[in-house]
Amino acid sequence: MTTTFPDVSISTERLVLRPFEEGDIPAYTEMMNDEPVIAWTSEPHPYTAEDAAEWVRRIAPSQRTEGRGIALAVTEFLTQRLVGGVCLRSTDWRTRATEAAYVTAPWARGEGYATESVLAVAQWLFRDQKFERLELRTAADNTAAQQVAQKMGCISEGVLRSAGTARTRTADGGWADTRTDLIVWSLLPEDLEGFADESAESGYASFTDWN
Repeated sequence: MTTTFPDVSISTERLVLRPFEEGDIPAYTEMMNDEPVIAWTSEPHPYTAEDAAEWVRRIAPSQRTEGRGIALAVTEFLTQRLVGGVCLRSTDWRTRATEAAYVTAPWARGEGYATESVLAVAQWLFRDQKFERLELRTAADNTAAQQVAQKMGCISEGVLRSAGTARTRTADGGWADTRTDLIVWSLLPEDLEGFADESAESGYASFTDWN
């Protein structure tokens, strides 16, 4: 049984999703220090260039090679500018199920890039990799992430009470961890049937053995 994802690039009309590269380090560092990213992720803060280099060189590649998932940089097709990142994690190869997480650069928000990139990964996951379930978990107050899940056609399955952590601003301008409920969303292959024509028009494609 296959237990790793292929080295792949996924393209849409506007975006290219590919493995992270050395040239992404400065833009990724800046993106990970944006306030909404700090608030809704558990990544180190402040996020340094050394943290980004460790992600690009070791952590992101090992997601795939160790069979835990895959991490892809999201870039604009025309400018090649880093838009964000999508990561599949907690992958269960027996049940063909995995969880998606994503971040978006502050300048790229409001363009629909998050929905487009995660949806492209879902299409590739179901059609090319024959997976049966994609899951998203969003913090209870993270309405932007919930809107992405809804636009993709995900189904809300319930709430995991006090199952995650988020960060909130303190009086002195710092950050403090706080408990949060997590909303569980799922997407199954049949949920994407309505997107079949749209994906064909957008030029969705995948290319393995990226180098």
